[in-house]
Amino acid sequence: MAALFFSQEEQQQIIAAIREAERQTSGEIKLHIEKKCPSDVLERTKEVFAFLHMHLTKDHNAVLFYLAYEDRKFAVFGDKGINDKVPENFWNSTKDLLRSNFSNQRFTEGLCLAIREAGQQLKIHFPYSSDDVNELPDDISFGQ
Repeated sequence: MAALFFSQEEQQQIIAAIREAERQTSGEIKLHIEKKCPSDVLERTKEVFAFLHMHLTKDHNAVLFYLAYEDRKFAVFGDKGINDKVPENFWNSTKDLLRSNFSNQRFTEGLCLAIREAGQQLKIHFPYSSDDVNELPDDISFGQ
């Protein structure tokens, strides 16, 4: 089961990184983990994004981190509101950070660093405001 890939403590570290990142931005960040990616990784990420209703945020500024650990695949996908404002290579540094950490078996550390970086990047275009509402749960979602 995908929930067993990370210990409870590691899951709490990742959730804390999501909360920390979201304190800087009105953007929403989510992590989805599954064992295997049943299709092209970007297509699967888009399917999960829709399944989790991440496209329903007010400003269309949600970001999904997707990890299929047995297949060693991952993706970072931002909604239309983000992609309309940022350059095409906006997520490259985040993906590079993940890749370098994952290749050294530092999955928790890599995700926490990349999630915090995403928060830093998002705050430029979607700064946090005092009336911001947390539109998506900060927990980790798990697939098969």
